[in-house]
Order: sequence, then structure tokens, then C-alpha cells
Amino acid sequence: MPPRPAGRVFQYLSPSRRPPPSPLPEIPAGGDALASDADADSVYRIVTAAPTPSAMESALSASAVPLSAPLLDLVLRRFRFAHGDPLRALSLLSLAADRCGVTPSPFALDTALYVLGRARRFAHMWDLLHSCRRLCPDAVTPRTAMVVLGRVAKICSVRETVSSFRRLLRLFRGREGGADSADLFNALLRTLCQEKSMSDARNVYHAHKYEFQVNRQTFNILLSGWKSSEDAEAFFAEMRELGINPDLVTYNSLIDCHCKNRGVEKAYSLLDEMRASEIAPDVITYTSLIGGLGLVGQPDKARDLLKEMRELGCHPDVAAYNATIRNFVIAKRLGDAFALMDEMASKGLMPNATTYNLFFRCYYWAFDIGSSWLLYERMRSERCFPNTQSCMFIIRLCHRHGKVAEALELWGDMVKHGFGSFTLVSDVLFDLLCDEGKLEEAERCFHQLTDLGQKPSSVSFRRIKILMQLAKREEAVARLTEKMAQFVRLPPEDCQRVHHTTESTPHNGGGVQADIITAT
Repeated sequence: MPPRPAGRVFQYLSPSRRPPPSPLPEIPAGGDALASDADADSVYRIVTAAPTPSAMESALSASAVPLSAPLLDLVLRRFRFAHGDPLRALSLLSLAADRCGVTPSPFALDTALYVLGRARRFAHMWDLLHSCRRLCPDAVTPRTAMVVLGRVAKICSVRETVSSFRRLLRLFRGREGGADSADLFNALLRTLCQEKSMSDARNVYHAHKYEFQVNRQTFNILLSGWKSSEDAEAFFAEMRELGINPDLVTYNSLIDCHCKNRGVEKAYSLLDEMRASEIAPDVITYTSLIGGLGLVGQPDKARDLLKEMRELGCHPDVAAYNATIRNFVIAKRLGDAFALMDEMASKGLMPNATTYNLFFRCYYWAFDIGSSWLLYERMRSERCFPNTQSCMFIIRLCHRHGKVAEALELWGDMVKHGFGSFTLVSDVLFDLLCDEGKLEEAERCFHQLTDLGQKPSSVSFRRIKILMQLAKREEAVARLTEKMAQFVRLPPEDCQRVHHTTESTPHNGGGVQADIITAT
């Protein structure tokens, strides 16, 4: 019997269909090659543009970029945030392992599993995990289990998530240390708290708590997200019954839960209990108390708590100031809120996007485009750019008040600096430009959006297309259709050529299919 061939790390590429091996760039002697963003961008473009795995291998050979573990980390990061095809990422890992002997790092493996699970490629995800567990076990970590469980829980039911946990438990069995089962159980509970609900986590805990050894981390996970203080207190009481002493994280979770339920007095009693147990409160503890004082209508007392923090040697951070500013914004005391923002800047804590978003929200509900734009200009002068929600507040106010110039200026800043959600903002922007009849500006923004690799919404595309057809701008419609066809297969009515001469216009309906082929 012939010897069994050596196992390959990844089975996505079929060796029988590959062309003869072409020499890939080798890693210089002495370790992994230094990876640069330029090399990562080049490899990502090659992998995503290649029509076949063999074409990808040839293009990588011609690029003279050596494949290495740091480079794979950068390329896989781009696959995650650019929503690239996960099977192409798997092809790259297969090529790097089989032809260059590059073992993926734990980060690369976790990222590959994440993109596969996000695309619901669970069969490929499990095959990749089993192969790596067998051939490069150092790349499989407890964080890997959290990634797998998180992707399964995001899409599947609680029962299927627990079944995946059992499968991971068998996969990790036999590892050195002996604490993997407890760590995996904690990972399961954390996943259920984040992706499902606290009730699901509670039910799974009570069903399996005698099977695994629970610890302080288990209860800290279960205490971290309750909205009901009664449920949190029940877990806290069980924790004490088992003889597990609470730590700073435990008290912070309980205080936060009571503050969100307006139980400030109970939160202060827990603060006294912490000090009696010689557990010093940290900035998270005080930030929760500041938020609770704002909910009960005591913003001035929350501001005094900032001074108390400094006196006790616990210096407020940006989040603590944001919580205090939020209290004054809710109370419509914007003067005090701006004074606090100036105070935090004087102490070397620059306001961030969350700070400004508190004001943008207030101005949005007051329909105040003037104050919003002045605040945006101040924000921009400090090289602080708004988050997606702030961008939506501004662009909607521009739409409401018909401010085309301001909307285009915001869009230009987004394109230049890369902040905000292009898809969400572009929908409102295109509505504004179409309402005002600014078709040239709409076409320019449409091309900017597609050049960034972002897909315009079908509603925006159809509205711009119809207005341009009414304006008899046939060439512009053709350009937009060609751009849109790069992202999605358009229906025949959107792919028909705009300009047909009398001699070339088909009369038997055969031209529609040709136009689809041309557009796609």
C-alpha cells in the first residue's frame, strides 16, 4: 500500500487543477519579511481580482512580494473590514502554507474564521479549525473558540451554539493545563451575553453549572449585562454562597446595574462596601455613578463627583467627562456642558467624537442647522472627525433645510479623511441633490462612492437614473449603469443601452441579453 500523503493545512485548492508550480518570492533568511501596508494592499488587490486560484498564484509570483506571517495578518485584516470574499482569503492561506511554508499566526487564523463565519461558510470554518488544530496547534487559542462561538451564535440558535461549544470542547480536550473546559464555558457564557440575551446565558449557566468548575470570571460575565438589579443581586448572592469573593469588576458591574435602574442609593452603599473591603474604586466606578446621578436629575452632584475623584487620586478620563456632559445636555444646560468640555481640554483631555455627538443630538432634535454646522467646523479645526451617527444628524439637517453646499462639504471631508458610513450618508445626500435638481453633483458623488468600493443603494441609483433620463443625459446614465453593474447584477431594464441608432436597435428582444452582458 502506498504511503498516505501528508496532510495539508487547507483543502480549499485542488492540487490536480493547479498549473505547474511557479516560483514564488522567497522570504529573506533570518526570519519573517517585514510587511508593509503597500505590500498588503497589493496582495489584497491581486487576491480579490484574480479570476481563478491559478491566476492568483501567477500574479503573486509576478508581484515579487514575499508571503510571510506578518503580511498575512495585514491582508486578512483587509478581508475583514472590506468584507472581502472569505473563500479567496482561504485560497491565500492555502497557497502560503503549501508553497511557502508560512504558518498562519493566531490573529490570521481568528480573522479567517471570523470572515468565514460571517459569510455563513460554517463547513469551511470547521475544516480550517480542525486542520490548524492538527498541523499547527499553537495557532489555536481560547480566543479562537470565542471567535467561532460568536459567529455561530450570531446566526444560529442557542441550541446550535451549545452544540458548537461541545464540539470545541472535544477539539480542545487533551491540551496541557487542564483549565480549558472552564475557560471554554466562560467563553460560551460571554458569547451568549453578547450575541443572544442575558436570559439565555442564565439558562445555560444553570443547566451546566454542575458540569464545569465556575470561578470569579464566570460570575463577572453573568453580572456584566443585566438590566434588572434583582437578577444581578441573585447571581451576587450565589457567588457569595459558593465562597467566591467579589473583586473590582464584580462591584463595578453591580454599581452600573443599579445606576441604570436609578438605584443610586444602593450604588453608594456598594461603594462603601468596596472601601470597607479595601477595594479602591476606579474611574469606571465613578463614571457609572455619574451616569446614575444624571438619570435621577442631579447633574451638579455628578460634576462635584469629578472633583471628588481628583481629590482621591482617581483622575477622570474622557469617558467620565462625557458622562457628566451628557447629564447637562439632557437637562438642556448647554452652557454648563460647553464649560465642562473646555475644562477637559484645559486638563489635556481632548473631546472625542462621542463628546461632540452629545451636542449634535441635541441640535438635531431642535432642528438647529446653524449651531450644528458651527460645532462641526470647530470639531474639524481640532482634527476630530464625527462618527456615523453625528454624520447622519448633520446630513439630515442639511436635507431638511436644503443646505446643498454644507452637505457637499461634509461629503468631501468624508471622502478625504475616510470617516462615517458612506452608504448611509450617501442615501440622504442623493435625496437632497435630487430634490434640488443638482444632477451633476449627484453624478460626481456617485462616482466617488463607487471609486471607494462602496455600493450605492438601488433606490438612490434608480432615482438619479430616472431624473437623468428626463433631462436626456444619456451618456451620464450609461456611466452610472456601468458603475452600478460592478456591484450587483442589474435587472434588464436597468442594463439596457441608453443610445441605440435606428439601424442597430433590435426588434425581437434579443438586444436585452447583449446589454446585460455588456453591463456586467
